[in-house]
Amino acid sequence: MQIKRKITVNYITLSGISTLLLCVVVFFLFKYNNEYYFVKRLMDRAKIVSSIHYQKDPEKADYYRKLKANGLEELIEETDYVLRVNGPSSFEYNTNLHLPPEFYTEILKNGSGYVQEYGYYHYAQIFDEQGVKYMVIVGARDRRGNASTVLITRILIFGGLGFILLAYIFGRFLARRVINPVAKITNEVKRISASNLHNRVPMPDADEGDEIFDLAKTFNGMLDRLETSFEIQANFINNASHELKTPITTIIAESEIALLKERTTDEYEQVLLNIHQQASRLGNLTESLLKLTQTGYDGKKQVQDVARMDDMLLDVKAGLDRLHPGNRITINLGNIPEDETLLTLPCNRPLLELAIGNIISNGVKYSDNEEVFVNLTAVKDQLKITITDIGIGIPPEDIPFLYEPFFRGKEATKYNGYGLGLPLAMKIIKMHRGELIIQSEPGKGTVVSIVFVKVAK
Repeated sequence: MQIKRKITVNYITLSGISTLLLCVVVFFLFKYNNEYYFVKRLMDRAKIVSSIHYQKDPEKADYYRKLKANGLEELIEETDYVLRVNGPSSFEYNTNLHLPPEFYTEILKNGSGYVQEYGYYHYAQIFDEQGVKYMVIVGARDRRGNASTVLITRILIFGGLGFILLAYIFGRFLARRVINPVAKITNEVKRISASNLHNRVPMPDADEGDEIFDLAKTFNGMLDRLETSFEIQANFINNASHELKTPITTIIAESEIALLKERTTDEYEQVLLNIHQQASRLGNLTESLLKLTQTGYDGKKQVQDVARMDDMLLDVKAGLDRLHPGNRITINLGNIPEDETLLTLPCNRPLLELAIGNIISNGVKYSDNEEVFVNLTAVKDQLKITITDIGIGIPPEDIPFLYEPFFRGKEATKYNGYGLGLPLAMKIIKMHRGELIIQSEPGKGTVVSIVFVKVAK
């Protein structure tokens, strides 16, 4: 069932139930009100009948008879009886009365009461005159009350049906008003594909915070992220294709040239040297791409080791000493605590060493082998590594794109590289619940902070 139809049906159902309850309440209140005022009229007549019966003066008795006949509104099928009460549970019985025994018992006990059968009411009350008790019973048919009850019943039935009809009309209007903006968003989203991700869902005419407004805003935010993701993916594929194609093309060209004719030993050595360089470049690029893929499944990876960060930094330094002899990397461990548990971190050690090594190696490369300072601090819930260089720095406009694979700034293109080291490091650090913070100023250097938040067990 469509949501629009569900809203209409639910609205009609709720309106119908509410109307039915209201009609039932109104009906019983109206009926109770009719009955209450009719019994009050019988009560007045009972008092007059009692006065007529008690009066010893014929003139006064005649006065009350005229008051009853002319001063009070006529009742349908009116009857009245006066029965002498002989004791707490006995009285003079009239054979014309066919009332239930429980009624008499209630009157003798409470002093007054009424009973209704098929629209005919009997009201009885005990009167005491000079020590003699009498039971006055007045009866009449409430034809007007019955007619008004039938009338109000018809009004409620037809009014209820009319209200349900209005509820159906208003329900459809409400459903259309509520669902139409959602339908518009749905139709617009159906038209958006990978080829036109620049399109956006039109914002509805509603205040911010409205659910439909938030839905459209959420869709547009999702489309922004998808468009950015597709652009990054396209840029990655284009750059990766270029970076992979160049060494492969060079290797093929060198091989074809060498096979055109016989060469001297020196010429073959030169060809092999060129092929080796391009193959090494291709191998390094492929390895970097594989490592980047290894960390890119879902941003998380099962950690396997518990390593001391100071030992890891020393191992990274030893590895960089082999790759970059004569580097000027300084590791400061003077601020580390004596409690070694504050220095430990659950991690995938080879990947984390690779990430930290890439960042320190960038500092060495982009500072032309100037000094690079590595500082380690540790507190109860945080490990922080700060890497500072005095190199070329990073222009502010390049910082938002640093984590895109193959991105290289204008100044960075002067140095060898593929633009994969920093994106790979960021993914590895993020995988270990860490944060990478870069602060840089062109011409003055860069400060990279790696912060790991230690989760309490």
